[in-house]
Amino acid sequence: MKKRFGIDIDGTVTRPDSMVPFLNKAFQLNLAYEDITEYDLFPFVNVPKEDFIKWFIETEPLIYAESSLAEGAKDVLEKWTKQADLYFISARSNRLFDVTKDWFTTNEVLYNHIELVGSHDKVAAAKKFAVDLFLEDKHDNAVAISEECKIPVILFNTPYNQDTVPESVIRVNNWQEASSWVTNWLAKKPVPIK
Repeated sequence: MKKRFGIDIDGTVTRPDSMVPFLNKAFQLNLAYEDITEYDLFPFVNVPKEDFIKWFIETEPLIYAESSLAEGAKDVLEKWTKQADLYFISARSNRLFDVTKDWFTTNEVLYNHIELVGSHDKVAAAKKFAVDLFLEDKHDNAVAISEECKIPVILFNTPYNQDTVPESVIRVNNWQEASSWVTNWLAKKPVPIK
């Protein structure tokens, strides 16, 4: 029987530095990806929080339409379609479904289902779809999903997710490392990546 993988989109399937050019242009900043050391972007901009939220909501469709695919993601995901059903579970609002689906079509990324939950709490969706494994870039999501769903979570290393993680959260640096870990896991020989 096929496994079912839950997969985050932004910062996982898309490059985690996709937001940086938009922030730099909109707020006349000179941020590098490595400067983004926390998930919340508001501390990095020089405007009131309400203005930032308004800008983000207005700019979200463009950001998501133009986000680049993470290196190696397409090949790994394509390989996984033979072994698992791919359920993309994102914090994006459902109003962004069309732009999200168009991005998958344009980038030729295969999927079984796209679920836009509209918040960062993905535990309910992970349980609803009974995923066996999750891939994520947000630290607290990875920990919560792992602990509440009792499944392994692959956490893609970024400057903004460096807090400690439990054993069931496996850090990887790229899609090739994720693929290697999953291959071992599927063969029932889990080898943690250091």
